[in-house]
Amino acid sequence: MASSIKKPCKIILDSNAFFVPLKFKLDIFQGIKQLLQCNVEFILLSPIKQELEILANVKEHKQAHFALKLAEKCKVVIVEGHKENTDDIIVRVAKKWNTPVFTNDRELKRRLRDISVPVIYLRQKSRLYIDGLIS
Repeated sequence: MASSIKKPCKIILDSNAFFVPLKFKLDIFQGIKQLLQCNVEFILLSPIKQELEILANVKEHKQAHFALKLAEKCKVVIVEGHKENTDDIIVRVAKKWNTPVFTNDRELKRRLRDISVPVIYLRQKSRLYIDGLIS
């Protein structure tokens, strides 16, 4: 009898997702696994990592360093798109991969919903919620 090993669900994390644990005392990695009830591969797109590194060097110093530490739990995926802003890159990659995105950014959530990409976000400052179906 052959065993079927299910590929992990990929989840793209927006930069604001990495600030949720510090601000709201919520383990986003465990929360996403519980929400989706599957093995999860957390994805950090290279432009998001660069955004966090810039924040760590400029402002929100301590919080951004904490966010970068959390980002180490993710698989970094190099993405080209130097002329695009990070939201455009997230939308493009999420659509291409048909992959959910964790973000609390209202405008990005709207854009993702418009193209039927599932969105994971913090609701009522205490729990994670998913809007959309994962295929």
